Amino acid sequence: MSARGSAPEPARMRAAAFFTSEVAVERLADGGLLMRSAESLQPFDVRMGDWIDRWAREAPERDFLVEQTPAGERRITYGEARRAVRALAAGLLRHSLSAERPLAILASASIDHALLMCAALYIGVPVAPIAPAYALQSRDFLKLRRVMSLLTPGLVVVENGSAYRQALQAVLEGDICVVALTHAVDGQQPLASLPAAREPDGVVGAVDAVDAAAARVGPQTIAKFLFTSGSTGISKAVINTHGMLCASAQMQRQVTAFVTQQPPVMVDWLPWNHTAGGNNIFNIILQNGGTLYIDPGRPEPSLIEPTLRLLRRVSPTLYFNVPLGYEALLPHFRADRLLRETFFRDLKFLWYAAAPMQPSTWRMLEELAVATTGERIFIATGLGMTETSPLALFGNKRAAGVGVVGVPVPGLELKLARSEDKFEALYRGPNVTPGYWRDPPATQAAFDAEGYFRSGDLLSLVDERDAGAGLRFEGRASDDFKLASGTRVAGARLRLAALDALSPLISEVVVVGSGRHDVRILMFPDWQRCAAFCGWQAAVPTALVGDRTLNTELCARLRTLAAAATGRSNRIVAGLLVIEPPSASHGELTEKGTVNGNLLQRNRPELLDELFGAEPSPRRVDVD
Repeated sequence: MSARGSAPEPARMRAAAFFTSEVAVERLADGGLLMRSAESLQPFDVRMGDWIDRWAREAPERDFLVEQTPAGERRITYGEARRAVRALAAGLLRHSLSAERPLAILASASIDHALLMCAALYIGVPVAPIAPAYALQSRDFLKLRRVMSLLTPGLVVVENGSAYRQALQAVLEGDICVVALTHAVDGQQPLASLPAAREPDGVVGAVDAVDAAAARVGPQTIAKFLFTSGSTGISKAVINTHGMLCASAQMQRQVTAFVTQQPPVMVDWLPWNHTAGGNNIFNIILQNGGTLYIDPGRPEPSLIEPTLRLLRRVSPTLYFNVPLGYEALLPHFRADRLLRETFFRDLKFLWYAAAPMQPSTWRMLEELAVATTGERIFIATGLGMTETSPLALFGNKRAAGVGVVGVPVPGLELKLARSEDKFEALYRGPNVTPGYWRDPPATQAAFDAEGYFRSGDLLSLVDERDAGAGLRFEGRASDDFKLASGTRVAGARLRLAALDALSPLISEVVVVGSGRHDVRILMFPDWQRCAAFCGWQAAVPTALVGDRTLNTELCARLRTLAAAATGRSNRIVAGLLVIEPPSASHGELTEKGTVNGNLLQRNRPELLDELFGAEPSPRRVDVD
């Protein structure tokens, strides 16, 4: 009981084991810091195929993957998966695949995709999962052509042969075998055509060949080529070795130690051509013998219904989403008792990444958890990248909070190099890439003289006296820019402040002003909420941009934000309402739901002309 008149005691946190927040800190002569977790990295596997063997032996009847299909729910156990993986591996061996001729996959997440990926990993064949958007949302196929030219694949697998036919005809050179999971056309082969479509127990040579190939896999064997988003330049193929991915999986296992006490259950939508979904989430499940429900939904209001159907009947033990995904779920949690009771029932941990979470979203998740279960569910994020496969920093119950990305994970060395009033993060450890495939100049530029990988991420200490309190994400060096006066603007920090001030009417902002005299923002509204706020029956963007009620409200919020500013570098003086949302097909919106602000500005210079123009605009909200 709290004392009379005092604030009520917060609800207890649901029990779940996490890693220590203690860190060792060394101060460098140049003003930087070197940080390591006080917890040592435990021994780890060096072949991902070992996980398939282990769980097929120890839990053969446990569900590995569950997929939603038009015909109903499809499941595969660990025992069934191992038999299918070894059969497919025998077939892949007949295509003479290698690092010079890898397996390329253009497909959404599915059981067949997973089996092919695991089959290649089992025998040491590199896999290159490629964003389907390169083929399905492009007219010129420039990104896909460059990717294929860099990879020179020996075998290409596509989800739907008919849907991918035009793109493949435009970019593939030579006689490359194409396997279609469905709708094979024009000489494409169906999945069933891969030799040894069943476990080749009766074919001694095939069994021996699979076992021999698996035995040759080691920590330096290339497991995957994963492509960067290209937000700061041309997309690069990041080398991911078996040793890297196994080290990262062990780091994750120690960070979220509760996954070793109970097989994890996850519901996840992330694409497997990204490191978060294809490495982190998938490997949490596979290394720890868990069950992954492949979510066909997406984190936006119009595509979230499949996610809701799954979460009404499946209670995850840990759940990952991007902040936009949580924002899309919140109104459904509030309205649907069954949904929130199922979602929070077994949940140990709420995990987000890809962008900072708004404080209002954080508060609402905590309130819903307490109202539903009587307990708080731990919320945290981390920091990493494709080049760290992806783990680097992670939160725990001390190093958590809005904007806090935690402390170094066990086994990773974090160098914090001074960058004006912040630090740039550099990484060294067994989970860090050896470089970029067929790109020596980019590889050389990525590392400093001591072999630390330059991340480009900017950090600050939450507490200068206590490194264990964690590090705060301050954006990427590429997000910061300078005004015409030479004053530096912390774009990521200002974006989060603007979103918190303008939510829920504005769902995204892009901070702009490089080379200008002041800071302004491009505002992407939630038109449905704007319409409701203004008392409109329908959301008509072209009419709402001139609505006096909306403009007055946004102006008042921007003025409040501006009043708290300490100088020109963090004072937003105007915002422009943008009708057309960021385009995924033009690279402005990533598959994780984040906006590539630099590319958006390059694609739409007319928005900047209107935002900074001398003439008034009905779409522009001016503070002064």
